[in-house]
Amino acid sequence: MIENARSATVTVSLEDAEARLPALVERAAAGEEIVIERAGKPRARLVAAEAGERNDTPSPLPPRPLGKYRDVIRVGPDFDDPLPEDIMRYFRGEGD
Repeated sequence: MIENARSATVTVSLEDAEARLPALVERAAAGEEIVIERAGKPRARLVAAEAGERNDTPSPLPPRPLGKYRDVIRVGPDFDDPLPEDIMRYFRGEGD
């Protein structure tokens, strides 16, 4: 862990952050900025949330109406049946 006293920034490795996440969240909530590195490169920044800030950003798209394709799309009765073995080989990485 590397601490920079001038800017209240702490740099931690991803492994260290995984092991100490609750403590790092508390430090961020107290005003410190936590930079998480992977292979020596900054990958994420942990900072305090603004008062009243929410994490559920609304979608820029309007909601889709339910039943819009009711008479257009049909799901066959075999939808949940196991896939044939020749197709399963591709899922397992054994395909051509």
